[in-house]
Amino acid sequence: MQDIQTVTTEWEPRTDQLQDRVILISGAAGGIGRALAAACAAQGASVVLLDKNVRGLESAYDEIVAAGHPEPALYPMDLKGATPEDYQTLAGVLDKEFGRLHGLVHNAAVLGALTPIDSYDDALWFETLQINLNAPYLLTKACLGLLYRPDDASIVFTSDSTGRRGKAYWGAYAVSKAGLEGFMQLLAEELETNTGVRVNSVDPGPARTAMRVIAYPAENRKLLCDPEDVIKPFLYLLGPESRGITGQQFAPRRY
Repeated sequence: MQDIQTVTTEWEPRTDQLQDRVILISGAAGGIGRALAAACAAQGASVVLLDKNVRGLESAYDEIVAAGHPEPALYPMDLKGATPEDYQTLAGVLDKEFGRLHGLVHNAAVLGALTPIDSYDDALWFETLQINLNAPYLLTKACLGLLYRPDDASIVFTSDSTGRRGKAYWGAYAVSKAGLEGFMQLLAEELETNTGVRVNSVDPGPARTAMRVIAYPAENRKLLCDPEDVIKPFLYLLGPESRGITGQQFAPRRY
């Protein structure tokens, strides 16, 4: 497992390292996804912001445009109810508007419930897996053709410690993150030969996000990092300097 600090301690992103790249980020209306979208745009990328929160998407759009960065594209979508056809429609829109895709960040997720398995709600289990695991599969599959077109493309999954070591009561969330790790490794091996697509995962560690508050309501939020403080490994993996790195898990040093 790659250590985030070791990989990025001496690395600093250039202001233009993502110039002219097209990057799709799910869960981009808030938290880590929004911070990453702003940072990608600041480095010259055309960012496609995907989320069900339309107001949050519009606010993120306004911030990026006001900062003078490339105008992002908004794509409202509720992953809970999206069908395979909806993802194909999204890919068609991207093809028409951009003709290619350099980066795909799977960041959208829901917590589900922190409860023992014997009392876990079945409907919530399926819903959590749909958003956290099935949606990344469907989105990746729909976008692979666009990712094949550049000679340098990157898929990044947002992971979590519970997906790398099972933890009691984390239910469908932990299972979905473990599934993403397996999916990441599978994709990395499949795409390593004859494509320019690399695939990795990042556990950003604790950050001050809405999901973190739900999971740890009694935690002192002042001790947590801001989302902007944990996105450096994502930027590294989306940029050209990480070419050749694939199938790797990036995580804080606590492992």
